[in-house]
Amino acid sequence: MQTVNNRVWKAYFLPFYWCLLAILLFVLLCVQAPVQAGEENAAWTVYYHNQLRPEAFDPYSLVVLDSTEHPPVWPMRAAGKSVLGYISLGEVADYRHWYSAVAKEELLLRENPFWPGSHWVDLRDPRWTKRVVSELIPAILRQGFSGIFLDTLDNAAALEQMDPVTYAGMEQAAIQLVRTIRRHYPEIKIMLNRGYTLLPHLGDVIDSVLGESVFSTYDHQLKRYNFVNPDAYAQQVSTLQQAAKQFPNLTVYSLDYWAPDDTKVIQRIYKTERANGFIPYVATIGLDRIVSEPTD
Repeated sequence: MQTVNNRVWKAYFLPFYWCLLAILLFVLLCVQAPVQAGEENAAWTVYYHNQLRPEAFDPYSLVVLDSTEHPPVWPMRAAGKSVLGYISLGEVADYRHWYSAVAKEELLLRENPFWPGSHWVDLRDPRWTKRVVSELIPAILRQGFSGIFLDTLDNAAALEQMDPVTYAGMEQAAIQLVRTIRRHYPEIKIMLNRGYTLLPHLGDVIDSVLGESVFSTYDHQLKRYNFVNPDAYAQQVSTLQQAAKQFPNLTVYSLDYWAPDDTKVIQRIYKTERANGFIPYVATIGLDRIVSEPTD
């Protein structure tokens, strides 16, 4: 009787047993497998205006908005989105309400020749760090944002390279500022725009980095969209890929600019950036509309 039962088991039930075990193992692995950097944010957008309704952002899991002029944030958060508020740390534009106070403190340096009305900030001054940490970031978070998008920090390295004596210590001050922000706000999402020279020192304290104008950009002098110089493109891709390799939890995004009616080129940009390992978005230079990814 025992021999017959063994034969029946081996002939009929054992294959079913192994098949069931394989299925259960597959399900278990799918449930417990850690989410790799970037997989949780398969689509994203950036919008610096206030006219669109929250439902316009339904296709996106990550949204970057201006921190003062923007659509309602809380409905997006309720829908499970990460919503980051823009903050310029390397310079202050004259339309920001804190411009006068910062100017009065004599924290502003020269005007940015490429952006009239926007002045570089002396990142080395502890009063700027205090204002950012104690005033500017809390004002963003109170509006419902889940994190911050850090812009213009690449100014630090550019200024120090331009005049190593006058701007000595700017890059280190930028690094310290971001680390101070993380120390005060350990739970928020932080995305760094470019700041490539800072990445090796900050990849462990930020959640994501944005490569802006990696493959294509907008020429303000010629007033047209252009492809980025091949050498500059290759250098950016290499820098971002090295950062992703050095910091496995770092998500890499790309933001390229192109005419929205040229869908063929936009498709090419998306394909190229995904092949690079980035999460892409292609926008108009004004960032005042959502440009959907073209479909075949």
